[in-house]
Amino acid sequence: MTQDTATIEFVAAAKVSDLSEGDVMKVQIGELKIALFNVDGSFYATEEICTHAHASLAEGYVDGDAVECPLHGACFSIKTGKALTAPATIDLVTYPVSIVDGDVLIGIPR
Repeated sequence: MTQDTATIEFVAAAKVSDLSEGDVMKVQIGELKIALFNVDGSFYATEEICTHAHASLAEGYVDGDAVECPLHGACFSIKTGKALTAPATIDLVTYPVSIVDGDVLIGIPR
């Protein structure tokens, strides 16, 4: 589920140079815990905590455009947040990402 662009504001979360292709990092913006991914040079942001159990997806295994939870192995689409395998059945919240002057901006709810 992606946030409605009319009700978001973009916040600088990292530098493009902070994240190599295939990498993920934790970002905290206010109360939001976000996993920021670099997939083939494109940046994506999802909620950082697995929807099945309390585990950090930023500590999971990234395989192409999917991330596997380190706790029980549930897989999610990095691009869409869709739960791809059991035991997860609930999709991740995704956030829009914009690149401006080498900064990675994440759209968060106002």
